Amino acid sequence: MAVHYDSAAASASKGTWKFPRTFWFANLIELFERAAYYGCFIFLAVYLTSRIGFTDKETGLITGIFSFLLYLMPTFMGTLADKIGFRKSLCAAFLLLTCGYAVLGAVPTKSAAVFALLIIVSGAAIVKPVVSGTVAKCSDEANRARAFSLFYWAVNIGAFSGKSFVDPIRQAFANAGDSGALAYLKQMLGNPAGNGWELQFVNLYAACMAFAAFLLTFFAYREVAGQKNHLKASGKNMREIALALGKAFTNWRFACLIIITGFFWAIQGQLYATMPKYLFRMVGLSSKPGWIANVNPFVVVLCVIPITQMVRFWRPVNSIAVSFLIIPLSALSVALAPMIGVKEVFLGTFSVNTIILMMIIGIMFQGLAECFLSPKYLEYASKQAPAGETGLYMGFAHLNSAFGWFFGFVISGILLDKWCPDPARLPIGLSEAARGAFYAHAHYIWYVFTGIGLLGFALLMAFRFVTDRLDRGTTAKTAGTVLF
Repeated sequence: MAVHYDSAAASASKGTWKFPRTFWFANLIELFERAAYYGCFIFLAVYLTSRIGFTDKETGLITGIFSFLLYLMPTFMGTLADKIGFRKSLCAAFLLLTCGYAVLGAVPTKSAAVFALLIIVSGAAIVKPVVSGTVAKCSDEANRARAFSLFYWAVNIGAFSGKSFVDPIRQAFANAGDSGALAYLKQMLGNPAGNGWELQFVNLYAACMAFAAFLLTFFAYREVAGQKNHLKASGKNMREIALALGKAFTNWRFACLIIITGFFWAIQGQLYATMPKYLFRMVGLSSKPGWIANVNPFVVVLCVIPITQMVRFWRPVNSIAVSFLIIPLSALSVALAPMIGVKEVFLGTFSVNTIILMMIIGIMFQGLAECFLSPKYLEYASKQAPAGETGLYMGFAHLNSAFGWFFGFVISGILLDKWCPDPARLPIGLSEAARGAFYAHAHYIWYVFTGIGLLGFALLMAFRFVTDRLDRGTTAKTAGTVLF
């Protein structure tokens, strides 16, 4: 049974936060899906290396491809949702996610892990356009900004909670004894042993969150009459979307900015690619990467609205330039940790490891930079779209994350293998001093990402110089309008 949404009624109540029931269920579903995804993803690189047995380089390539597909496929998978209906699509997606996370956690082999990640990508690629499409359909021009602000909060609450729960889960099973409920769950997996076995339960937690989303969808989600994927509002099929993507990349300004801002996301992706392994290898297994990673969404939620308000009259290139000046500081902060000269810093009432402190500062810079980048970048992307294809181009705009994360994860694997190697792959019988020598230059990793950020800034300035000259050359024809 379809739920009909009366836009006239919504307009009449535009001073309130009232939305159809389906809207609230869609946000609740998204919260569970994000909790599952980020709960798994924060430790995915660690899990593939320490438990599954991939090398750092292999893990970088696998997670890079996973991230690339995760941002590419939603643009195409939305067409399937339009054909079979949003409710059926979501049910299928959450069953795929449940199976994917469960296989990833229950069968710790290389082939099973790759298979599970492909299943997870397929499910996530359906959820993303369907849920955001539901939010768009359940609102009108009068209250759409409020609708998506609530959706944004749901996404960040899910991300925050997912990463908050997994550290206690990991540590609880790592310390599980031979009796009690945790020991029983351990026996269900055949009493696993070895590095990273407790992360199997992190993936099973993600499977439970995805299954909870399936139950909510199956029993409570109702189609909205006339519901359509917001990335495919013009009714394009997959072939037409592929052709539109090729056409979009003939817009050289659009294509260049996607590639340039990909440098930004290559650094941002280190929150998942490098940070957890770096902390475990340099600080110890007692560190809490999930909690530390939550500094990013906390800063974004706190700062994005005032920063967006501050830069609302800026040219997009200026706001993006500020983000590229800030993002290298996120990597440089961690790189400078050895220069402090002490292992722990006393902060009045407690002490914190120097590396953890500088990592937190770096992630704060990262979140701040994101606030300057995303709103103005999306504003520019929306202005590149031909008439009637704005939503489609907004989907293409996220390819900067696809390219950036692929590049960032692959580079991460290479750098970790060189300067911060997997302890399990070091020669047996080394003294503590000899083992420490392998990590003496681990902070060099962050100097490389500092350089990547500065290179992105230089490319952006070159882009600005070229486009400004072209725009000045057409001032007479465009009545002085600057296109970017």
